[in-house]
Amino acid sequence: MNARALLCSPNIHSLYTSNRPPEKPSSSRSLRNLKPSPKSLRVWIYPRNRSSVFRVLVRSSDKSESSNSYYVEGDKVSGNNDVVSDSPSSIVLPWWEEFPKRWVIVLLCFSAFLLCNMDRVNMSIAILPMSAEYGWNPATVGLIQSSFFWGYLLTQIAGGIWADTVGGKRVLGFGVIWWSIATILTPVAAKLGLPYLLVVRAFMGVGEGVAMPAMNNILSKWVPVQERSRSLALVYSGMYLGSVTGLAFSPFLIHQFGWPSVFYSFGSLGTVWLTLWLTKAESSPLEDPTLLPEERKLIADNCASKEPVKSIPWRLILSKPPVWALISCHFCHNWGTFILLTWMPTYYHQVLKFNLMESGLLSVFPWMTMAISANAGGWIADTLVSRGFSVTNVRKIMQTIGFLGPAFFLTQLKHIDSPTMAVLCMACSQGTDAFSQSGLYSNHQDIAPRYSGVLLGLSNTAGVLAGVLGTAATGHILQHGSWDDVFTISVGLYLVGTVIWNLFSTGEKIID
Repeated sequence: MNARALLCSPNIHSLYTSNRPPEKPSSSRSLRNLKPSPKSLRVWIYPRNRSSVFRVLVRSSDKSESSNSYYVEGDKVSGNNDVVSDSPSSIVLPWWEEFPKRWVIVLLCFSAFLLCNMDRVNMSIAILPMSAEYGWNPATVGLIQSSFFWGYLLTQIAGGIWADTVGGKRVLGFGVIWWSIATILTPVAAKLGLPYLLVVRAFMGVGEGVAMPAMNNILSKWVPVQERSRSLALVYSGMYLGSVTGLAFSPFLIHQFGWPSVFYSFGSLGTVWLTLWLTKAESSPLEDPTLLPEERKLIADNCASKEPVKSIPWRLILSKPPVWALISCHFCHNWGTFILLTWMPTYYHQVLKFNLMESGLLSVFPWMTMAISANAGGWIADTLVSRGFSVTNVRKIMQTIGFLGPAFFLTQLKHIDSPTMAVLCMACSQGTDAFSQSGLYSNHQDIAPRYSGVLLGLSNTAGVLAGVLGTAATGHILQHGSWDDVFTISVGLYLVGTVIWNLFSTGEKIID
């Protein structure tokens, strides 16, 4: 008879399977003869705490399995007996304990990115009453909006190195609490003066700068290849829904309680998230003692990133053309994306003549479209890969949509006079942009899974440079030109990115 025991609770101190019980510790309770039979298997459990759950499967020569599940609480034992097929099944546990741990990690990352963009976009709404109160001109507004990216730029590569070497759990936890504190301090800094506000916004960028590299590092260890696109799409859709939440609630809070309230209320949510993160997350499956064996095996068999990184092969990474394609296309993509992120409410207010409340609420629709499109694109990409399409072709198709879609719809804005059509056009532009989550944003884990944090830090550094330059340049362009000039530059970069991506990108692993 071949016997196996599956431990499903960290509370179980030890499991013994022998014909004679071991010596019982004086401070423990023993459990004997759980299932007497002609050929009995004796199991002794010593719980550390008051309760444990365990299951014993016994396989006989006819390939059937007797299954016994037990719940131990103090001296009481309850259990059930059934016969299962050749493939062992799980203990019947509450749904929240059976929910895959890797998707718990994905959802926690999703919520972190939700907070990330809530704390970022609230300034794009609050800047309207703030500029009226403090007398800022468009150039000053552009400087304030771009100051976030000064700190964001500094921690991209550093965050990737830190995450790849010490683990993503610590790095992402640090980032969330850091930017939450900076968000809360924003009204205080604004009252002290412009230099203080610029410093606090840069400090906020420092915290948010480590988020993407840390997340990429964690998911490269937790998520199987066949679930990569949809998991990343879900996490990044947290950013879009964060924009939706921030843009929807900020006008209401400003109207009811004044513009400082958005910073105090949004910033305080980071402490709630951090509590969950510290208790539920681990940097990798190897560090999680509560992970069920079936899920551990699934992850181990389908995740390329296993061993921790001790050194970064910079020369090798920077010698690969697909790496430079990723970096340059990230720049082209983020130029247009960050302009829309930071300047969209101003566009609605100045060009479409919406008031503050309308500007905030109507800015929600493009981001809602992005959240839906990102998840749809993720499922489409994973389905194509599972049906035999090469990862390279899937990444090229999705990113081409992510470039040409926004380029087309932005060119239509200059021909539209109706505010309703302008908002719809903006939503379509952002919706097609979201397919990039299954294109270039998934490519880091494709080509260099062990160094995905560092690689995302490199490419997102270029993306942040685009944000800094594009956001600041937009303020100067609007003083001397028009919104058509702003959109024309974005369209040109989208077209350049399309050519580079289709010529040089790949979905195959090029760095081991």
